[in-house]
Amino acid sequence: MSEQKLQSQTVQTTGHAWDGDLQEYNNPLPVWWVYTFYATVIFALVYWTLYPSWPLGKGWIGGVSNITYVNSEGETKTHSWNTRALLLADLNKAAVTQKPYFDKVAAMPYEQIAQDPDMSGFIISAGKSLFAENCAACHQAGGQGVIGFFPNLTDDDWLYGGSYEKIHETLLGGRRGYMPAFSEVLNGEQIDQLANYVASLSSIGHDATKATAGDVLFHSETAACYYCHTSDATGRKDIGAPNLTDNIWLWADVPAADTAEGKVAAIRGVIAGGLNKGVMPAWSGRLSPEQIKVLTVYVHELGGGQ
Repeated sequence: MSEQKLQSQTVQTTGHAWDGDLQEYNNPLPVWWVYTFYATVIFALVYWTLYPSWPLGKGWIGGVSNITYVNSEGETKTHSWNTRALLLADLNKAAVTQKPYFDKVAAMPYEQIAQDPDMSGFIISAGKSLFAENCAACHQAGGQGVIGFFPNLTDDDWLYGGSYEKIHETLLGGRRGYMPAFSEVLNGEQIDQLANYVASLSSIGHDATKATAGDVLFHSETAACYYCHTSDATGRKDIGAPNLTDNIWLWADVPAADTAEGKVAAIRGVIAGGLNKGVMPAWSGRLSPEQIKVLTVYVHELGGGQ
């Protein structure tokens, strides 16, 4: 092999040597890596020029890029670019786009909204967004609720009524459910009798003798359960007293129990401890009348509206 070829294959060094023969190679970076590095430097300089970047005194370099938009009041707003301004622009763009639909919702009766295909599409879109932002934290994303805490909005069982008017009333003013703790006025045997009677109303396994005694107690002045739940135990929507005959459970987690004894125990726990947690806030003042109306139709159409 020629001397010239050997020299071309020899790895270059920096010229530094230690202990006589320990040398430092001079391997250049790959060309693609070098150009990529230069590109990132150029990108950074452009970004620092256009958008907010380095701290400067008590503020920062604002950049030359701006965001201009027209809000729902028709006013033109301009901000230096930042994520907050971008969010405001997006929100106002959505508000301006949706305003004609909200105005139409405000002017239409509920039944007409539900029958209008164009408005139905808007209700699904806007209602889903409003529900996710304001209602899903309690009632879950699909409206299925949580037994023991928040009602299921997808079935046909409504504590206060499932008509458009009643749902609107609930959203507007909120609700506060209450049931006294019967452990303060009844002994353990009586509570057990009531629990077995309530279980019998939904064809749940129970002690027939105790259920018979519970029937008498339910309709007596001692327990007086019929005041709220009515003599046939179908409940009263005017005060939110649930129907005890439909095998639909909100407060007592009966479905989670594997045995009849466990189901009766769940009912017994609610009777003994009472309820003071059925609280829903009033949305009047938090949402606009149009938004409440959209939510009313959306909740009604979840599947259980009457």
